[in-house]
Amino acid sequence: MTMTPGLRKFALTAHVASSVGSLGAVTGFLVLAVAGLTSKDLQVVRAAYFAMELTAWYVIVPLVLASLVTGLVQSLGTPWGLFRHYWVVAKLLLNLVVTVVLLLQLELIGYLADVAAETTFSNTDLYGLRISPVIHAAGGLLVLLVPVALSLYKPRGLTPYGWRKQHEEPTALHP
Repeated sequence: MTMTPGLRKFALTAHVASSVGSLGAVTGFLVLAVAGLTSKDLQVVRAAYFAMELTAWYVIVPLVLASLVTGLVQSLGTPWGLFRHYWVVAKLLLNLVVTVVLLLQLELIGYLADVAAETTFSNTDLYGLRISPVIHAAGGLLVLLVPVALSLYKPRGLTPYGWRKQHEEPTALHP
């Protein structure tokens, strides 16, 4: 199933926008996580954890899910296919990893926001828990940059499925 050029451009625009939006949102989240971890100002710390929870739930999660869905639409509606090229499979797997790790981190982010609302933090309180969002956001940002590079460079390499499909198509067109 190949999309019309107009629909393909619309889907590509939605995919690029949600992917770039994810990068920006995770960068903002990382700034908040660092501020929450390092600031000596209690109000900044509290605000950072409240903002992190809101950003995670209402910006990052929708953008990451939109990137996943629009990427699937792109791969299934264009000749690139979902399992024909290693770089497309790699993008899918990276997006799935980012989504799973994000969903697993939401509970901790909510917990930190709840604790910030109810108590006062010192720089040593819950340090091990508070560093986790910094590490995960920094790692997530790096992982999200890899699909960008893969999309731009499109490294060669067909999967076994893609190789079979590429060699079947010409014979199917000319019986």
